[in-house]
Amino acid sequence: MKPLYYAIMKYMTTVEEASNMDVIHALKGEYGSFKMLRPDAVQEALMTAKANGLLDESRFELDDAGQLQVYYKVNDYGRQMINAFIRD
Repeated sequence: MKPLYYAIMKYMTTVEEASNMDVIHALKGEYGSFKMLRPDAVQEALMTAKANGLLDESRFELDDAGQLQVYYKVNDYGRQMINAFIRD
């Protein structure tokens, strides 16, 4: 099993875009018992990847509860780096 951060980054290479909640839903089956698989921690991981140039923000929207959801997409540089360093 990959570390959670690696799984998040690898997941981002498989989708057009995703929010922190999309990531949580996608990884819940394998990582559901991980304490760090919660909205604020996953959001921090996505923001860190953005700050490191791996992801770009793609859009913003309010969810049903009125909470802002930020969507991210992997850019070409990020895809290259993630696939080079995180093997399946």
